[in-house]
Amino acid sequence: MTKEKDPYLEEDLREIVAENEIDWEALAGCSVLVTGSTGLIGSLLVKALCMANQTLAFCKEKPIRVLALIRSRKKAKEVFGPLYTEEAFSCVVADLMQEEFAVEGEVDYILHAAAQTASKEMVEHPVETIRTAVKGTEHLLALATQKKVRGMVYLSSMEVYGSFLDGRRVIEEMSGYVDPLAVRSNYPLAKRLCENLCVAYHQEYGVPVRIARLAQTFGAGVLPTDHRVFAQFARSVMEKKDIVLHTRGQSEGNYCYTADTVRALLMLLTKGKSGEAYNIANEEMHRKIADLAEFAAGTLAEGRIRVVYEIPEGNSFGYAADTRMCLDASRMRELSWEPKHGLEDSFRRLIASLAVRG
Repeated sequence: MTKEKDPYLEEDLREIVAENEIDWEALAGCSVLVTGSTGLIGSLLVKALCMANQTLAFCKEKPIRVLALIRSRKKAKEVFGPLYTEEAFSCVVADLMQEEFAVEGEVDYILHAAAQTASKEMVEHPVETIRTAVKGTEHLLALATQKKVRGMVYLSSMEVYGSFLDGRRVIEEMSGYVDPLAVRSNYPLAKRLCENLCVAYHQEYGVPVRIARLAQTFGAGVLPTDHRVFAQFARSVMEKKDIVLHTRGQSEGNYCYTADTVRALLMLLTKGKSGEAYNIANEEMHRKIADLAEFAAGTLAEGRIRVVYEIPEGNSFGYAADTRMCLDASRMRELSWEPKHGLEDSFRRLIASLAVRG
């Protein structure tokens, strides 16, 4: 548990709850199940829903019943702190991988945020990565069918697009190349199959599921133990240590601030079109990895650190294949969503939040 409250995260949560395009009245009095609830995005979804209960009049009158799917009560207490004892918040201790997976009582909405996010795990445990993604998603879609949910959002990834080499703007109907014989392809291929499962359950059983294709998401709330590239760069700035790249950094990254992503997901839950996919990215934050590293070293660290390259043979770090694309978020903007945080603001809020969390 953090020793002191993170004011940057608190500010973000209030920003999310103040979003008029989220249909809070539709969620009031309903049960919302969040998987991956102790991860970055899942925990922020839980905290935003609880914040709505604390601050919005109609949610105070008819609270959103927040169901956090967890495997460890100890970790849940560390992540959720005082929320753990709130009346409208409850933890569902269950394993999505078990055939007998079930949730008692009503479930009106589902946010499926459970996923493997560590690239190294994807190459060291590829079978488990595939199995967790596909079986977990199918069990949740079966639950959605049984409970006759009003809405569901599956959190997918920009990695489903595979590789493009021409730097194009990518809309949801496009698809690039994924090498099926490369072991690291387990993640994008499993995500593609999960998306198709969503479409299949919508077509055959009428499950109102929407697909969110997320860019890399970072900001306040990222844990000090996070090893993704944005967290590594932020820690290098904080510790005044050179940024070490293990590739040439020519792959183009797409990014979005945490609060902007959570706002988009909660909009999709009630406003998105079932069976459709939506890119969630801030197009203005699009950068090559090498350029992002130089930005961190030059602008954030004011030139006090350098970018150095230590490129190993093979892909022991599990990095995704290089790609050159910019996610087009036009479909999401049609739902009146707009990102509010740019690249520098996002990084500075991330760094300030990490400093508070120690």
